[in-house]
Amino acid sequence: MTISEKLHAVGRPLLEAQLAHPTVAGIGRGDLPEPVFRSWLEQDYLYLLDYVRVFAKLAWQAPDAHVGDLVDLAHSTYHEELDLHRSLSAEFGADLEGAVKGPACVAYTDFLLESAGSYGEGLAALYPCMWGYSTLGRILAENPPAEPRYRAWVDTYADPGFASLAERIAQMIDETDVDPDRAEAMFTEGMAHELAFWDVP
Repeated sequence: MTISEKLHAVGRPLLEAQLAHPTVAGIGRGDLPEPVFRSWLEQDYLYLLDYVRVFAKLAWQAPDAHVGDLVDLAHSTYHEELDLHRSLSAEFGADLEGAVKGPACVAYTDFLLESAGSYGEGLAALYPCMWGYSTLGRILAENPPAEPRYRAWVDTYADPGFASLAERIAQMIDETDVDPDRAEAMFTEGMAHELAFWDVP
């Protein structure tokens, strides 16, 4: 079993907990109260800005074969994923520029930025976001919400292109010399932050 396969096995129960979370379930049904999603948009916007910084920090340390992937991931996160937040912000009245990080966002981004000091551990720490959202999107797309704004969110993360990015991170983890136990510890902690992040302030 590869390291990434082990992470998937460890992560599945934690992913089920996300699917059962009221925020995720509300997005899936299309009836999440707007103030909750507005708050999530603002927090995730701030999170993703630091996520781009994590990719950049890892790219500086990366082997040659991984540099382009990390630069591409930073670019797609900044220009594509954040564009979704910008487009939805007006529809939900989100104040992206005036938003302030809540405790869950601070804890998660601090964890990622610190973890990125070690290449393999940093990849394992950020993988819950890529793998988790790709998997959530795919599952929710099996019975997508009729509400068009929430459908746009689901479609973004169900996109095969996003799944390919997540798969590439898994390959990169397997190509590093990271200690498997440390990778599992970082991944598990990242999954815990993912679940806590749905408790939007």
